[in-house]
Amino acid sequence: MNTVYLPALAALAGSTIGGLTSFASAWLTLHHQDRAKRLSGEKTRRQKLYKQFIDEASKLYADALVHDQAEVSALVSVYALINRMRVVSSTAVIEKADAVIHLIIDTYFLPNKSLSEVRELMNGHAVNPLRAFSEECRAELHALNDR
Repeated sequence: MNTVYLPALAALAGSTIGGLTSFASAWLTLHHQDRAKRLSGEKTRRQKLYKQFIDEASKLYADALVHDQAEVSALVSVYALINRMRVVSSTAVIEKADAVIHLIIDTYFLPNKSLSEVRELMNGHAVNPLRAFSEECRAELHALNDR
């Protein structure tokens, strides 16, 4: 091989390696940015879903404490939220949500509470039906960050 071509081939190889390295670096950066964006969107979507469930379930529980007739449309709304959670959430979150709904329905069958009895429940922290659900959601969202 002619020694005149050696520097040209070395320059060509160097340019090729530099270009491939630059391409790989850019691709990896975009891949990680895209992944971070998807995870952030997923976390935001779940947070909104969990917030909706907590709002609806809280209203239903308060209603169950003072009434013995459930508003069916509100129950259907909460069940719809649980079914939406089934698509994106862990089994543990779904189990906690189901437990909340069962507690709410059972509460409708208990004697109605007076305002002073509701106050005692709140002051005594005797019952917080959404605590276990909220903690499970927090753990799931934290685990989502660790991915």
